[in-house]
Amino acid sequence: MNNGTTTALVFGTVHAHSADAIFEAAAAKDMRLIAGKVLMDRNCPEELRDDADSAYADSKALIERWHGRGRLGYAITPRFALTSTEAQLAAAGKLAREYPEVWVHTHLAENRDEVDQIARQFPSSRSYLDVYDQFGLLRERSVFAHCLHLDNQDRARMASAGGAAAFCPTSNLFLGSGLFDLPAMRAANVRCGLGTDVGGGTSLSLLKTASEAYKVLHLQGHALPATRALYLATLGAAEALYLDDVIGNFLPGKEADFVLLDPAGSSLTARRTSTAETIEEAFFALLTLGDERHVAATFIKGSPQKND
Repeated sequence: MNNGTTTALVFGTVHAHSADAIFEAAAAKDMRLIAGKVLMDRNCPEELRDDADSAYADSKALIERWHGRGRLGYAITPRFALTSTEAQLAAAGKLAREYPEVWVHTHLAENRDEVDQIARQFPSSRSYLDVYDQFGLLRERSVFAHCLHLDNQDRARMASAGGAAAFCPTSNLFLGSGLFDLPAMRAANVRCGLGTDVGGGTSLSLLKTASEAYKVLHLQGHALPATRALYLATLGAAEALYLDDVIGNFLPGKEADFVLLDPAGSSLTARRTSTAETIEEAFFALLTLGDERHVAATFIKGSPQKND
């Protein structure tokens, strides 16, 4: 709540009780949350390994227990294709067919070494994205983190299938993974939202994340206007999750999840915004200089929340 996030799509761990714990915490706040137990049965430490059968059984039980309960949703969550056997990916695809209303959440094309390893591990697949496609994991409500090293065919296929990309600039810069090509994704009509990536990222604040997104685009010779950054963090993210009918803006009938931002949250932003001549200029200052100090209040379904 300190950072103003009102809806989140998050990874659990490989342990089923990690999903139970985060769902219980979100339910206590009536927060909209999508999460899932991670699936991982190879190329990982033995103590963090499940298998195809237990992954299917545990995920199915969690879906039945939590999906659609209040504002909670379940995401089938293979960590990424490198850490799942073909049998486990097939089990994940079976779950996706049996529960078409749940989400799929995983990583895609985060760095070039990973892409090269995918080509060796799955030689019959055209691309990294095609691995997921072949196992039935590319569809509406499939959200792929990073998506840095895709080609035009991948983008076209992702768009046609209804998949979405999570743009995680703080993680991509911190790990040196690459630069997200937002103009190419927009040209292909791929749904995109802004993500903090709490594992590899450097901040839970979407304001700070938007600042890094601006730099990623600028390095590629592109602009990121304040209004576009705001869209990626709000309605764009809601569209990526197929939740834009209930959240993302202030249209009548939508749920009242929103934050109140304070331009004077720091002396620097107070000074900078005081000279702004337009709301766009003031908001650009908040996006480039702001952080959790500028979140004056967070509202869930119209009710103010206490900071943790």
